[in-house]
Amino acid sequence: MRHLLLLLLLFVAGPASALEALRPGAKVAFFGITFLDTSLEGELAGPREDETARLALLEDLVRQRFETEGFDLVALDPVAEELARTRNPADCNGCDLRMGARLGADYALVGEVQKVSNLILSMNLALREVESGRLVRMLAVDIRSNTDESWLRGGRYILDRHVFAPPAP
Repeated sequence: MRHLLLLLLLFVAGPASALEALRPGAKVAFFGITFLDTSLEGELAGPREDETARLALLEDLVRQRFETEGFDLVALDPVAEELARTRNPADCNGCDLRMGARLGADYALVGEVQKVSNLILSMNLALREVESGRLVRMLAVDIRSNTDESWLRGGRYILDRHVFAPPAP
């Protein structure tokens, strides 16, 4: 019964067009994307160079898209020490908001990629309004295969279909 009510609520709430409009020109503090390797391979072999490169590729995609959409990505230098001590800015009890406020940002942007196996990965981005702490955009997708193409496809899906989704007619 609870699932039926949740589905009904999602249907009534409408698609992504019901989301509030983002403010182009706003300042965004992008604290990067954290890679969480929970696979047996990661536990045994440690970090892989190709996955480190994919993470940088995905972060570049996100940065470029926000800049293309007219947002100002703020420099993180003033919070570099705190950020270096933070294992995962997407899961740090609001440290992203505190650092974002110190940087004068309007939004704080964080993400995660979790590797379950070489076949199954989960990717998410979360954009929060710094002043209120409200979650403005958040979407998680599962991707199949551990390749540059699959990571970029997942990132573009989140950006195109949710973060910067055009309003529905």
